[in-house]
Amino acid sequence: MLALALASPVVGAESAIVAARQASMKEMAAAAKTVAEMFDGKRAYDAAGFRAAAAALSAHTGPALITEFPEGTVGAPSGAKVEIDQARPEFEALARHIGRLAAALAAKADKAPAEISGDMRMGAGLPMDGGSLLGKRPNAEEADPTKLPAEHLLHLILQDCSSCHSKFRQKK
Repeated sequence: MLALALASPVVGAESAIVAARQASMKEMAAAAKTVAEMFDGKRAYDAAGFRAAAAALSAHTGPALITEFPEGTVGAPSGAKVEIDQARPEFEALARHIGRLAAALAAKADKAPAEISGDMRMGAGLPMDGGSLLGKRPNAEEADPTKLPAEHLLHLILQDCSSCHSKFRQKK
């Protein structure tokens, strides 16, 4: 009984961390969906809405994302796999990468024009991640995110989300 009483605050704190993390992930998903729908023409483009969504993505990535996954808070009831703790350097590198992309998107959104302009669009010939059908090319130099169009940054962010989820998230 005493062990259960002593463990209870830890379980409660862990549940709060998981709940906060899940809320953050939902905010990121909603923000990404907003921007994607604007570029896809499924939602009317709105510069203020674009700024707000890009700022939300930036606020929840990078160091903030790393902070949301303290060691020992993965596994059930969370969808976060224990591989996060086992491969923490890889997880943190991915979180920092998506943070750089999201920061670049937020900087572009801060200067967003009243309408989607051609220089915001992906355009032809831009590789998604310097990859090939066999995977990312070794020693491929990564493009400077500040020089990429906003739509391309969004696609790279979504690619990082997919990469992270495929390795570090289990479907419930």
